[in-house]
Amino acid sequence: MATTADIRNGMIIKLDNSLYSVVEFGQNKTARAAAKVWAKLKGVDNNRSIEHTWNSGDNIYPVRVERRPYQFLYKDDSGFNLMDTATFEQITFPENQIERPELYKDGQDCFILVNTETETPMSVELPPNVVLRVTYSEPGIKGDTATRTLKPATVETGATVMVPLFVDADELIRVDTKTGAYVERVKE
Repeated sequence: MATTADIRNGMIIKLDNSLYSVVEFGQNKTARAAAKVWAKLKGVDNNRSIEHTWNSGDNIYPVRVERRPYQFLYKDDSGFNLMDTATFEQITFPENQIERPELYKDGQDCFILVNTETETPMSVELPPNVVLRVTYSEPGIKGDTATRTLKPATVETGATVMVPLFVDADELIRVDTKTGAYVERVKE
């Protein structure tokens, strides 16, 4: 059992018989009333996003979750097929439980979040950054570098990422998996 003082970003809690991940949290203090703790929650076992408020010191019910390493094999009609890197067992996930499905390429390392109480897989995550090859990008206009101007580029997975003008086709780039934004060029 934990209290509202233990809330952290990324923590998974049980609320109204559903599991939610804490996206953001804060505290509201007033001179006359007791402090309140608020949190923006994203559903782990459902697609809901909610905000919830507790009185300071109320009990919350955290769920112990393990991140297990897996490898993305391929996508077909049944969903995303992943392989446990330790036991080589395969599991299929529907696309709605995959975080940023447009950034997965064959052989990509990823993690499955598993509820340790029931041993049920909940969702699939990528590492913080992935390296992808740009397959198509319009050439940049010479001299148009005074501002941070971005252009669309298609990467090997088919996703479109906004990149700076100096990035050309057939270059490797690092992409942030939380936002889908360009981070930097990667040397081969």
